[in-house]
Amino acid sequence: MPRLLPVAALSLLLGACATTSDIEQTRRELDAAKQQTSARLTEVEARLSNERLLDLVKEVATLRSEMAALRGQNEMLQHQQGEVLKRQNDLYADLDLRLGKLEQPASNPAASGEAEAGASPAAPLVSPAQDALNKALATLRNREFARAVPELKAVMDKFPANSEAQEASYWLGVAHTYLKQYDAAIDIHRRFAEQYPAHVRAPEALRLMAENQIELQQKDQAKVTLRKLLKLYPNSAAATKARERLAKL
Repeated sequence: MPRLLPVAALSLLLGACATTSDIEQTRRELDAAKQQTSARLTEVEARLSNERLLDLVKEVATLRSEMAALRGQNEMLQHQQGEVLKRQNDLYADLDLRLGKLEQPASNPAASGEAEAGASPAAPLVSPAQDALNKALATLRNREFARAVPELKAVMDKFPANSEAQEASYWLGVAHTYLKQYDAAIDIHRRFAEQYPAHVRAPEALRLMAENQIELQQKDQAKVTLRKLLKLYPNSAAATKARERLAKL
């Protein structure tokens, strides 16, 4: 029996050694697997990073393209705005010129040599219709366009058969243009041109009607109006301006 103890001990020792070797082998395998996993993880991260970078590059390119498109649209809008402002300035400058040419109400004439000494000069004979029109035009000259509208309408309502009503109708359209009430101005100038085709202001009414249509981006309608003006009043001053406007539409 005593001889068996060393053998048993040796077996146990060998078993222990084998177990330690297996553990070391397993540990080495785990380390290798860990390294492989780490390498694969690094590779995956690099791939994801590259893909994300590509996505970012594409996104930046898209944003640059959109910015270029917006820049182009902005430049176009600025150009269009400049054209609109120039057109409006030209229109209002023309209207200002017409307002400046409005005659002031006639002043009292000087007393004649045959009048008695100390007698007051005779007051001019002004009809109620002319007086009302003069007051409305004075308001218009003062650029009080909102006030001028009802005053001009009052002349038309109170004296519909008088020539002053025709004059008030024309200037009513002008007042609405100043107020940028283009639809109302178009309607008034259209009715004026239709009702008073022989009036000296009829050609200009058609031209202003076209200008208001242009302000509303109704270019096709404006062309029709301008061509009508040229057909009906080819030798008028308004026709000259109409030809210039048509060339730009």
